[in-house]
Amino acid sequence: MDEKISELREKHEEALLGGGEDRIEAQHEKGKMTARERIDYFLDEDTFTEFDQLRTHRSHNFGMEEEQIPGDGVVTGYGEVDGRTVFVFAHDFTVFGGSLGEVFAEKVVKVMDKAMEVGAPIIGLNDSAGARIQEGVVSLAGYADIFHRNQQASGVIPQISAIMGPCAGGAVYSPAITDFILMVEDTSHMMITGPEVIKTVTGEDITMEELGGAKTHNTKSGVAQFSTADEEEALDDICRLLSYMPSNNVEDPPRVEPWDDPERRDDELKEVVPDQPQKPYDIVNVIDRVMDEGSFFEVAEKYARNIVIGFARLDGHAVGVVANQPKINAGTLDIESSLKGSRFVRFCDAFNIPLVTFVDVPGFMPGTDQEHGGIIKHGAKLLYAYSEATVPLLTVITRKAYGGAYDVMASKHLGADVNYAWPTAELAVMGPQGAVNILYRKELANAENVEEKRQELIDEYRDAFANPYEAAEKGYVDDVIEPQETRPRLINDLKMLRTKRKSQPDRKHGNIPL
Repeated sequence: MDEKISELREKHEEALLGGGEDRIEAQHEKGKMTARERIDYFLDEDTFTEFDQLRTHRSHNFGMEEEQIPGDGVVTGYGEVDGRTVFVFAHDFTVFGGSLGEVFAEKVVKVMDKAMEVGAPIIGLNDSAGARIQEGVVSLAGYADIFHRNQQASGVIPQISAIMGPCAGGAVYSPAITDFILMVEDTSHMMITGPEVIKTVTGEDITMEELGGAKTHNTKSGVAQFSTADEEEALDDICRLLSYMPSNNVEDPPRVEPWDDPERRDDELKEVVPDQPQKPYDIVNVIDRVMDEGSFFEVAEKYARNIVIGFARLDGHAVGVVANQPKINAGTLDIESSLKGSRFVRFCDAFNIPLVTFVDVPGFMPGTDQEHGGIIKHGAKLLYAYSEATVPLLTVITRKAYGGAYDVMASKHLGADVNYAWPTAELAVMGPQGAVNILYRKELANAENVEEKRQELIDEYRDAFANPYEAAEKGYVDDVIEPQETRPRLINDLKMLRTKRKSQPDRKHGNIPL
């Protein structure tokens, strides 16, 4: 028996080395951890249980039978993060460049299936050269098997992808289906085709970093939601993300022991919104003062910055936050912000995370680029997402709520549970200036001093219509509150709504305007 155990230990030791010391050193020289180092850093100490450590590929093409490496280029299994079970797979770039073949895919599919059965999050740590060319169409079939699991798991268990190296071609579609993507600056890249192919086909010269680096996908494409300076920060961010999420769609998000007074009233909130209606301010200052201190974790911070999304806590309970950002394009809704907001709303709704919406929106962004780019369709996605949501919806209008954008931003008419307005709120079909220009066109044309008359009419319109009281009279907002009341009111409302039950019509699925 001792001899057999010795043989077993040798096999495990061989598997732990992956592609060998030289390739591990090459990985470190690129500033990257190995697959096992990433898992060890990410999971709670001594909690990782590995699947299929000794599996090898079955290929006999191109001399592959001569190179059998235990694990076949991916490390899979489960462990714990803050004491909660999670499943993980990590591409091992030291083995065949982390390329995906038949057995590699079978290992990933197994761990994804088990995560679904157990009801626990699945975390993918991506660092791969792509499909294993030596295995041909079998590799492509393996990718499709994974994509299918991504789709089946969507809205059932949280799926998070960290890009920690190359991710190209068909490999990008698995992360794209997952809920959140994190990228590491300088060392991670995502793209359908590389710079050389683009140069051949279109004649464009572009670098890997410009084409598919962390900055590009966090600021321009919106493909990724987080950009980190190193791999440790990315893994830490995943842990923090998980802290706001339930393990699956039938559980409630975990509550932490509250550290902030639920009755706290922050008088600074009275000064956040400027007296001048056109003056910008930072909505994050409002969020930070209303939510539990230090709990706001912004998502997609660098993309579509005219809307702010993220997770926070109210009296220890996790909530999702959506807010117009007045300091960027006056907080108008455009194509990118509509997409960003709608996907986040749908994620929170899928995983029972209540939504708090702060509204200061003058309308949708005008312009031919927006119209031709489909702002009607894309704006409707945000409307659709709020309207189909069954989680508690709480809305606070801090200042402007004009036109269709008022409706879209979790209005009472879309099913919001509690709607508040601050005394600075302005609810109207359009802003005073635009309304006056339309309503008093003839009067202005005949005025001796046009600008003086226009300002007089604007002031009259604002006093009569651009305020929260008509909406309060009609029940479109439940109350007009002082800003410093916002936190305790929302906490009490969430407590009331904790047992909310709302079902949707019986159907296969809706047809969101994609």
